[in-house]
Amino acid sequence: MKKLLSILLIVFSCSVYAQTSEYVLSSYLEAGFKAPNTNYLGEAWLNSVLRSDESIPFNITKATFKANSTLNWHKHTDQQVLIVVDGSGYYQEKGKQPIKIKTGDILRCTANLEHWHTSSKEQDVTYLAIYKGETTWTEVLTKEYYDQVAQQLNQ
Repeated sequence: MKKLLSILLIVFSCSVYAQTSEYVLSSYLEAGFKAPNTNYLGEAWLNSVLRSDESIPFNITKATFKANSTLNWHKHTDQQVLIVVDGSGYYQEKGKQPIKIKTGDILRCTANLEHWHTSSKEQDVTYLAIYKGETTWTEVLTKEYYDQVAQQLNQ
């Protein structure tokens, strides 16, 4: 009987705690906000999924670029990982040929490596960007260059 009472007391205590605990819940599926049009042409939507703090040393942002949008050349003080979760786009590192990226692709950008990434000409792209540190915008990606890349990759 004593054993049963102890078990019931433990179960009751756990269930009361579980019912009164609060969770911090968010979704990367939320629309986010339209990004200020300063380092790209077209439309981009950003959703801060996770911000770094004393226990998590990185940020996660969901970015959606509408089709036919560009993003300027930039670099990060630390590495960045991009996980393409929907659509297709383009990616290029300074000194290398551009590539087409698609749903399921994972890109690792090393620290201080100039690059750009954005939607393809015909389709939106959504990716999760995992990063820490600062971003430095280095050069404008012209619409003419973007159009050349699109033509080259879509042949």
